[in-house]
Amino acid sequence: MTDTEHLVHGLAADDVPPDWPPLALSEVSALLARYPQLAPACAIGWHSPRPLSAAGLVETGRGRVFVKRHHRSVRTGATLAEEHAFGAWLRAAGLPVPAVLADADGLTAIESGDWTYEVHAPADGVDLYRETISWEPLPNLAHAYRAGAMLARLHDAAAGYAAPQRSTHVLVARSEIIASADPLAALAAQLPERPGLAAWLEPRDWRTELGEALAPFHARAHARLAAQPRLWTHGDWHVSNLCWSGAGDGAEITAVLDFGLAARTFALFDLATAIERNAIAWLALDTGPAAAHPETARALVAGYRTQRPLGADDIDLLADLLPLVHVEFALSEVEYFSAVTRSPASAEVAWHTFLRGHAAWFATPPGQAMLQAIRSLR
Repeated sequence: MTDTEHLVHGLAADDVPPDWPPLALSEVSALLARYPQLAPACAIGWHSPRPLSAAGLVETGRGRVFVKRHHRSVRTGATLAEEHAFGAWLRAAGLPVPAVLADADGLTAIESGDWTYEVHAPADGVDLYRETISWEPLPNLAHAYRAGAMLARLHDAAAGYAAPQRSTHVLVARSEIIASADPLAALAAQLPERPGLAAWLEPRDWRTELGEALAPFHARAHARLAAQPRLWTHGDWHVSNLCWSGAGDGAEITAVLDFGLAARTFALFDLATAIERNAIAWLALDTGPAAAHPETARALVAGYRTQRPLGADDIDLLADLLPLVHVEFALSEVEYFSAVTRSPASAEVAWHTFLRGHAAWFATPPGQAMLQAIRSLR
Protein backbone atom coordinates (compact mmCIF):
# COMPACT_ATOMS: atom_id res chain seq x y z
CA MET A 1 0.00 0.00 0.00
CA THR A 2 1.32 3.44 -0.90
CA ASP A 3 0.64 6.69 0.93
CA THR A 4 -1.78 7.77 -1.80
CA GLU A 5 -3.84 4.57 -1.53
CA HIS A 6 -4.52 4.94 2.19
CA LEU A 7 -7.02 7.64 3.16
CA VAL A 8 -8.10 8.83 6.59
CA HIS A 9 -11.06 10.70 8.02
CA GLY A 10 -10.89 14.42 7.24
CA LEU A 11 -12.32 17.35 9.19
CA ALA A 12 -15.32 17.58 6.86
CA ALA A 13 -16.31 13.88 7.06
CA ASP A 14 -14.39 13.29 3.83
CA ASP A 15 -11.55 10.90 3.06
CA VAL A 16 -8.21 12.65 2.73
CA PRO A 17 -4.53 11.68 2.42
CA PRO A 18 -2.94 11.04 5.83
CA ASP A 19 -0.70 13.48 7.63
CA TRP A 20 1.49 10.54 8.59
CA PRO A 21 2.62 7.74 6.26
CA PRO A 22 0.82 4.45 6.86
CA LEU A 23 2.66 1.67 8.59
CA ALA A 24 4.95 -0.33 6.31
CA LEU A 25 5.60 -4.04 6.70
CA SER A 26 9.39 -3.56 6.82
CA GLU A 27 9.00 -0.97 9.56
CA VAL A 28 6.67 -3.17 11.61
CA SER A 29 8.94 -6.19 11.17
CA ALA A 30 11.89 -4.24 12.58
CA LEU A 31 9.77 -3.10 15.51
CA LEU A 32 8.43 -6.55 16.35
CA ALA A 33 11.96 -7.96 16.34
CA ARG A 34 12.21 -6.28 19.77
CA TYR A 35 9.43 -8.57 21.07
CA PRO A 36 10.72 -12.11 21.64
CA GLN A 37 7.17 -13.34 22.35
CA LEU A 38 6.11 -12.44 18.80
CA ALA A 39 7.04 -14.04 15.52
CA PRO A 40 7.98 -11.85 12.54
CA ALA A 41 5.23 -9.79 10.94
CA CYS A 42 3.56 -11.46 7.94
CA ALA A 43 1.15 -8.78 6.76
CA ILE A 44 -0.70 -5.62 7.76
CA GLY A 45 -4.33 -6.63 7.51
CA TRP A 46 -5.98 -3.27 8.19
CA HIS A 47 -4.89 0.37 8.37
CA SER A 48 -6.77 2.65 10.76
CA PRO A 49 -8.62 5.61 9.19
CA ARG A 50 -7.96 7.80 12.25
CA PRO A 51 -5.89 10.80 11.17
CA LEU A 52 -3.78 11.78 14.18
CA SER A 53 -1.40 8.80 14.11
CA ALA A 54 -0.71 5.71 12.00
CA ALA A 55 -2.01 2.36 13.19
CA GLY A 56 -3.02 -1.04 11.96
CA LEU A 57 -3.66 -4.69 12.69
CA VAL A 58 -0.55 -6.77 12.03
CA GLU A 59 -0.56 -10.50 11.42
CA THR A 60 2.36 -12.42 12.91
CA GLY A 61 3.17 -16.09 13.03
CA ARG A 62 1.86 -16.07 16.61
CA GLY A 63 -1.32 -14.17 16.05
CA ARG A 64 -2.53 -10.63 15.49
CA VAL A 65 -1.36 -7.47 17.28
CA PHE A 66 -2.33 -3.84 17.04
CA VAL A 67 0.55 -1.45 16.27
CA LYS A 68 0.32 2.32 16.57
CA ARG A 69 2.92 4.90 15.61
CA HIS A 70 3.07 8.52 16.80
CA HIS A 71 5.37 11.32 15.80
CA ARG A 72 7.63 12.16 18.75
CA SER A 73 6.41 15.77 18.71
CA VAL A 74 3.01 14.32 19.67
CA ARG A 75 4.01 11.46 22.00
CA THR A 76 7.39 10.71 23.50
CA GLY A 77 8.03 7.44 25.24
CA ALA A 78 7.32 9.13 28.58
CA THR A 79 4.02 10.74 27.57
CA LEU A 80 2.83 7.54 25.92
CA ALA A 81 3.75 5.54 29.02
CA GLU A 82 1.32 7.72 31.00
CA GLU A 83 -1.54 6.31 28.94
CA HIS A 84 -0.25 2.77 29.32
CA ALA A 85 -0.01 3.05 33.09
CA PHE A 86 -3.63 4.18 33.38
CA GLY A 87 -4.81 1.41 31.07
CA ALA A 88 -2.87 -1.16 33.08
CA TRP A 89 -4.48 0.08 36.31
CA LEU A 90 -7.94 -0.33 34.81
CA ARG A 91 -7.09 -3.76 33.42
CA ALA A 92 -5.93 -4.88 36.87
CA ALA A 93 -9.24 -3.61 38.26
CA GLY A 94 -11.18 -5.87 35.90
CA LEU A 95 -11.94 -3.53 32.98
CA PRO A 96 -11.64 -5.18 29.53
CA VAL A 97 -8.64 -3.13 28.41
CA PRO A 98 -6.29 -4.95 26.01
CA ALA A 99 -2.77 -5.36 27.36
CA VAL A 100 0.06 -3.24 25.98
CA LEU A 101 2.96 -5.56 25.20
CA ALA A 102 6.45 -4.93 26.57
CA ASP A 103 9.58 -5.45 24.50
CA ALA A 104 12.69 -7.34 25.59
CA ASP A 105 13.76 -4.35 27.69
CA GLY A 106 10.40 -4.12 29.45
CA LEU A 107 9.32 -1.00 27.53
CA THR A 108 5.77 -0.50 26.26
CA ALA A 109 6.53 2.81 24.49
CA ILE A 110 9.33 2.42 21.96
CA GLU A 111 11.19 5.46 20.62
CA SER A 112 12.93 5.03 17.27
CA GLY A 113 14.09 8.00 15.24
CA ASP A 114 11.23 10.45 14.75
CA TRP A 115 8.65 7.96 15.97
CA THR A 116 7.19 6.43 19.12
CA TYR A 117 5.51 3.03 18.84
CA GLU A 118 3.18 0.89 20.92
CA VAL A 119 2.07 -2.71 20.43
CA HIS A 120 -1.20 -3.98 21.90
CA ALA A 121 -2.61 -7.44 22.33
CA PRO A 122 -5.67 -7.98 20.13
CA ALA A 123 -8.98 -6.76 21.52
CA ASP A 124 -11.68 -9.30 22.25
CA GLY A 125 -14.91 -9.10 20.31
CA VAL A 126 -16.03 -7.24 17.19
CA ASP A 127 -14.67 -3.78 16.40
CA LEU A 128 -18.15 -2.87 15.24
CA TYR A 129 -17.66 0.88 14.78
CA ARG A 130 -14.03 0.99 13.66
CA GLU A 131 -14.83 2.81 10.41
CA THR A 132 -17.22 5.25 12.09
CA ILE A 133 -16.20 8.92 12.08
CA SER A 134 -15.53 10.19 15.60
CA TRP A 135 -18.21 12.88 15.36
CA GLU A 136 -20.90 10.55 14.00
CA PRO A 137 -23.84 9.96 16.39
CA LEU A 138 -24.65 6.50 17.68
CA PRO A 139 -28.09 5.36 16.46
CA ASN A 140 -28.28 2.16 18.56
CA LEU A 141 -29.78 3.12 21.93
CA ALA A 142 -29.07 -0.28 23.49
CA HIS A 143 -25.38 0.19 22.69
CA ALA A 144 -25.50 3.74 24.07
CA TYR A 145 -26.98 2.41 27.30
CA ARG A 146 -24.22 -0.17 27.67
CA ALA A 147 -21.57 2.41 26.78
CA GLY A 148 -22.86 4.61 29.60
CA ALA A 149 -22.75 1.73 32.06
CA MET A 150 -19.20 0.78 31.04
CA LEU A 151 -18.05 4.39 31.41
CA ALA A 152 -19.36 4.40 34.98
CA ARG A 153 -17.49 1.15 35.64
CA LEU A 154 -14.34 2.80 34.34
CA HIS A 155 -14.82 5.74 36.70
CA ASP A 156 -15.28 3.41 39.65
CA ALA A 157 -12.11 1.54 38.71
CA ALA A 158 -10.15 4.79 38.26
CA ALA A 159 -11.07 6.14 41.69
CA GLY A 160 -7.83 4.98 43.35
CA TYR A 161 -5.49 5.98 40.54
CA ALA A 162 -3.26 8.75 41.91
CA ALA A 163 -0.91 9.63 39.03
CA PRO A 164 -0.33 13.34 38.41
CA GLN A 165 -1.75 15.19 35.41
CA ARG A 166 -0.52 14.43 31.91
CA SER A 167 2.80 16.03 31.03
CA THR A 168 1.51 17.24 27.65
CA HIS A 169 -1.36 19.29 26.26
CA VAL A 170 -1.06 18.03 22.68
CA LEU A 171 -4.11 15.96 21.68
CA VAL A 172 -5.17 15.44 25.29
CA ALA A 173 -8.59 16.21 26.78
CA ARG A 174 -7.83 18.27 29.89
CA SER A 175 -10.10 20.50 31.99
CA GLU A 176 -7.99 23.08 33.85
CA ILE A 177 -9.04 26.02 31.67
CA ILE A 178 -12.79 25.52 31.85
CA ALA A 179 -12.63 24.71 35.58
CA SER A 180 -10.78 27.95 36.27
CA ALA A 181 -12.54 31.06 37.56
CA ASP A 182 -10.79 32.99 34.76
CA PRO A 183 -10.32 30.75 31.69
CA LEU A 184 -8.52 33.46 29.69
CA ALA A 185 -5.95 33.95 32.43
CA ALA A 186 -5.58 30.17 32.78
CA LEU A 187 -4.83 29.79 29.08
CA ALA A 188 -2.43 32.75 29.13
CA ALA A 189 -0.55 31.11 32.01
CA GLN A 190 -0.10 27.94 29.93
CA LEU A 191 1.21 29.63 26.80
CA PRO A 192 4.89 29.87 27.87
CA GLU A 193 4.98 26.06 27.94
CA ARG A 194 2.94 25.81 24.70
CA PRO A 195 4.98 27.92 22.26
CA GLY A 196 3.30 26.53 19.14
CA LEU A 197 -0.15 27.51 20.37
CA ALA A 198 1.18 30.86 21.64
CA ALA A 199 2.61 31.68 18.21
CA TRP A 200 -0.68 30.86 16.49
CA LEU A 201 -2.75 32.94 18.93
CA GLU A 202 -0.39 35.92 19.09
CA PRO A 203 -1.66 37.85 16.01
CA ARG A 204 -5.32 37.15 16.85
CA ASP A 205 -7.81 38.73 19.20
CA TRP A 206 -8.10 35.36 20.89
CA ARG A 207 -9.19 36.75 24.26
CA THR A 208 -12.29 38.31 22.73
CA GLU A 209 -13.11 35.31 20.55
CA LEU A 210 -12.60 32.73 23.29
CA GLY A 211 -14.33 34.90 25.85
CA GLU A 212 -17.38 35.22 23.61
CA ALA A 213 -17.49 31.46 23.14
CA LEU A 214 -17.35 30.78 26.86
CA ALA A 215 -19.35 33.70 28.23
CA PRO A 216 -22.90 32.34 27.91
CA PHE A 217 -22.01 29.15 29.76
CA HIS A 218 -18.91 29.47 31.93
CA ALA A 219 -20.22 31.91 34.53
CA ARG A 220 -23.05 29.53 35.38
CA ALA A 221 -20.85 26.47 35.81
CA HIS A 222 -17.31 27.36 36.88
CA ALA A 223 -17.71 27.36 40.68
CA ARG A 224 -19.23 23.87 40.61
CA LEU A 225 -16.68 22.63 38.06
CA ALA A 226 -13.81 23.65 40.30
CA ALA A 227 -15.34 21.66 43.16
CA GLN A 228 -15.58 18.37 41.23
CA PRO A 229 -13.40 15.54 42.59
CA ARG A 230 -10.48 14.97 40.22
CA LEU A 231 -10.26 11.61 38.50
CA TRP A 232 -8.34 10.10 35.62
CA THR A 233 -10.77 9.70 32.72
CA HIS A 234 -10.85 8.22 29.22
CA GLY A 235 -11.37 11.52 27.36
CA ASP A 236 -12.68 10.10 24.07
CA TRP A 237 -15.65 7.90 24.93
CA HIS A 238 -16.98 7.27 21.43
CA VAL A 239 -18.29 3.88 20.34
CA SER A 240 -15.45 3.58 17.84
CA ASN A 241 -13.26 3.05 20.92
CA LEU A 242 -15.28 0.05 22.11
CA CYS A 243 -15.51 -3.54 20.90
CA TRP A 244 -18.66 -5.64 21.14
CA SER A 245 -19.80 -9.24 21.44
CA GLY A 246 -21.94 -8.78 18.31
CA ALA A 247 -23.99 -6.31 16.32
CA GLY A 248 -27.38 -6.88 17.93
CA ASP A 249 -29.11 -4.86 20.61
CA GLY A 250 -28.13 -7.44 23.21
CA ALA A 251 -24.39 -7.10 22.51
CA GLU A 252 -22.07 -6.49 25.44
CA ILE A 253 -18.88 -4.43 25.46
CA THR A 254 -15.87 -6.73 25.24
CA ALA A 255 -13.00 -4.22 25.07
CA VAL A 256 -12.25 -0.58 25.86
CA LEU A 257 -9.69 0.97 23.51
CA ASP A 258 -7.54 4.06 22.98
CA PHE A 259 -6.49 6.05 26.04
CA GLY A 260 -4.68 8.62 23.92
CA LEU A 261 -6.78 11.54 25.22
CA ALA A 262 -6.88 10.33 28.83
CA ALA A 263 -6.08 12.87 31.54
CA ARG A 264 -6.85 13.83 35.12
CA THR A 265 -10.23 15.60 34.85
CA PHE A 266 -13.48 14.55 36.58
CA ALA A 267 -16.28 12.06 36.00
CA LEU A 268 -18.93 14.46 34.67
CA PHE A 269 -16.37 15.81 32.19
CA ASP A 270 -16.02 12.30 30.76
CA LEU A 271 -19.78 11.74 30.65
CA ALA A 272 -20.32 15.10 28.93
CA THR A 273 -17.61 14.13 26.43
CA ALA A 274 -19.46 10.87 25.76
CA ILE A 275 -22.64 12.81 25.01
CA GLU A 276 -20.80 15.28 22.80
CA ARG A 277 -19.08 12.49 20.86
CA ASN A 278 -22.08 10.18 20.43
CA ALA A 279 -25.23 12.31 20.48
CA ILE A 280 -24.58 15.34 18.22
CA ALA A 281 -23.93 15.26 14.48
CA TRP A 282 -21.30 18.00 14.49
CA LEU A 283 -20.51 17.48 10.82
CA ALA A 284 -24.18 17.87 9.86
CA LEU A 285 -25.32 20.91 11.84
CA ASP A 286 -27.04 22.24 8.72
CA THR A 287 -29.73 19.59 9.28
CA GLY A 288 -31.09 21.74 12.12
CA PRO A 289 -32.83 19.84 14.94
CA ALA A 290 -31.94 16.52 13.28
CA ALA A 291 -28.30 17.08 14.26
CA ALA A 292 -29.19 16.53 17.92
CA HIS A 293 -29.87 13.02 19.21
CA PRO A 294 -31.24 13.57 22.72
CA GLU A 295 -32.44 9.98 22.91
CA THR A 296 -28.82 8.82 22.65
CA ALA A 297 -27.81 11.23 25.42
CA ARG A 298 -30.61 9.93 27.62
CA ALA A 299 -29.54 6.32 26.99
CA LEU A 300 -25.94 7.10 27.91
CA VAL A 301 -27.04 8.75 31.16
CA ALA A 302 -29.48 5.93 31.96
CA GLY A 303 -26.75 3.34 31.52
CA TYR A 304 -24.32 5.38 33.60
CA ARG A 305 -26.87 5.59 36.42
CA THR A 306 -27.06 1.81 36.69
CA GLN A 307 -23.52 1.92 38.11
CA ARG A 308 -23.08 5.39 39.62
CA PRO A 309 -25.78 7.67 41.03
CA LEU A 310 -26.41 11.09 39.49
CA GLY A 311 -28.48 13.53 41.50
CA ALA A 312 -30.38 16.57 40.24
CA ASP A 313 -27.36 18.81 40.84
CA ASP A 314 -25.17 16.45 38.83
CA ILE A 315 -27.58 16.50 35.90
CA ASP A 316 -27.76 20.30 36.00
CA LEU A 317 -23.99 20.53 35.94
CA LEU A 318 -23.77 17.96 33.16
CA ALA A 319 -25.99 20.16 30.99
CA ASP A 320 -24.03 23.30 31.90
CA LEU A 321 -20.75 21.52 31.14
CA LEU A 322 -21.72 20.24 27.71
CA PRO A 323 -21.05 23.54 25.83
CA LEU A 324 -17.60 23.75 27.49
CA VAL A 325 -16.26 20.21 27.49
CA HIS A 326 -14.72 20.41 24.01
CA VAL A 327 -12.75 23.62 24.54
CA GLU A 328 -9.41 22.28 25.71
CA PHE A 329 -9.22 19.45 23.21
CA ALA A 330 -10.05 21.93 20.45
CA LEU A 331 -7.17 24.11 21.67
CA SER A 332 -4.91 21.07 21.59
CA GLU A 333 -5.98 20.48 17.97
CA VAL A 334 -5.10 24.07 17.10
CA GLU A 335 -1.69 23.43 18.65
CA TYR A 336 -1.28 20.14 16.76
CA PHE A 337 -2.29 21.50 13.37
CA SER A 338 -0.37 24.75 13.69
CA ALA A 339 2.85 23.52 15.32
CA VAL A 340 3.12 19.82 14.41
CA THR A 341 1.55 19.16 11.01
CA ARG A 342 1.87 22.80 9.86
CA SER A 343 -1.68 22.73 8.49
CA PRO A 344 -2.96 26.32 8.85
CA ALA A 345 -6.32 25.58 7.25
CA SER A 346 -6.96 22.75 9.71
CA ALA A 347 -5.92 24.97 12.64
CA GLU A 348 -8.52 27.53 11.51
CA VAL A 349 -11.17 24.80 11.41
CA ALA A 350 -10.23 23.67 14.90
CA TRP A 351 -10.52 27.21 16.24
CA HIS A 352 -13.51 28.61 14.37
CA THR A 353 -15.60 25.52 13.62
CA PHE A 354 -14.79 23.23 16.52
CA LEU A 355 -13.96 25.49 19.46
CA ARG A 356 -16.10 28.56 18.73
CA GLY A 357 -18.71 26.89 16.53
CA HIS A 358 -19.54 24.04 18.87
CA ALA A 359 -20.03 26.40 21.81
CA ALA A 360 -22.16 28.74 19.72
CA TRP A 361 -24.41 25.87 18.61
CA PHE A 362 -25.62 25.39 22.17
CA ALA A 363 -27.10 28.90 22.08
CA THR A 364 -29.27 27.97 19.06
CA PRO A 365 -32.77 26.48 19.44
CA PRO A 366 -31.58 22.91 18.67
CA GLY A 367 -28.68 23.29 21.10
CA GLN A 368 -30.92 24.68 23.83
CA ALA A 369 -33.36 21.84 23.26
CA MET A 370 -30.52 19.35 23.67
CA LEU A 371 -29.52 20.90 26.99
CA GLN A 372 -33.13 20.90 28.17
CA ALA A 373 -33.43 17.21 27.25
CA ILE A 374 -30.54 16.51 29.61
CA ARG A 375 -31.91 18.73 32.40
CA SER A 376 -35.21 16.85 32.16
CA LEU A 377 -33.40 13.79 33.53
CA ARG A 378 -33.12 15.35 37.01
